[in-house]
Amino acid sequence: MTAVCRRCVSVATVVAAMTMSVGALAESGRAAYYGGGRTASGEHSGPNQLTAAHRTLPFGTKVLVTNIRNGRSVIVRINDRGPYGRGRIIDLSIAAARELGMLRSGTASVTLARQ
Repeated sequence: MTAVCRRCVSVATVVAAMTMSVGALAESGRAAYYGGGRTASGEHSGPNQLTAAHRTLPFGTKVLVTNIRNGRSVIVRINDRGPYGRGRIIDLSIAAARELGMLRSGTASVTLARQ
């Protein structure tokens, strides 16, 4: 791992620690992405929107998602239910996955902080 990657991981760790200390929702786990379509909230989600699916958060909740490996972050709006795949905590739109740099790998280790 290069010095740049270590610094990015350190920044992601600090961000996660800060969000936990202020009492915001803080979760960590695996994320994947999906192409969009009709959502559980009733809206039609396109691949260019910064949206996500979460099992329990209310629709409309904004969440800061941080890729632990590269430190990149994006704020998404919850508009769907899921993920239903084992071991995942959030499903992201393609646009959000692109912002996090996880399109090639398909999944990433992330932290979530409610905004």
